[in-house]
Amino acid sequence: MTIWFRAYYEDEDLWQYFEADDEGWAVRQVEVRGDSRPVTAASLMEVVHLRDHCDWAAMSRYEQQYGVLADGRVFDGWKDEPDAEELSVEEFEQVWARASQALGGQADVAGGVS
Repeated sequence: MTIWFRAYYEDEDLWQYFEADDEGWAVRQVEVRGDSRPVTAASLMEVVHLRDHCDWAAMSRYEQQYGVLADGRVFDGWKDEPDAEELSVEEFEQVWARASQALGGQADVAGGVS
């Protein structure tokens, strides 16, 4: 079962939004600074495609533009974080769309980042 949630990390003044699969792995991740500036909009599908079909330079460009996807189970313990809450898919999609647009649109996974 897919779950969407967010948690606030006060020491970094950072909201982290996740779409997690049924095993707790991040499928998509958005990070937004307290000033509403997105800093990450990373997608597992895009990362896997780049890994399998492009070179390391393309992967590096993607990570510089869209940030790095969490590489562990994100589901464990998220409810214990301050201001953590489950989101609807619609709420997550709105945050995802704003962040990915602000960071440069969608990645051109066939040839790198547009």
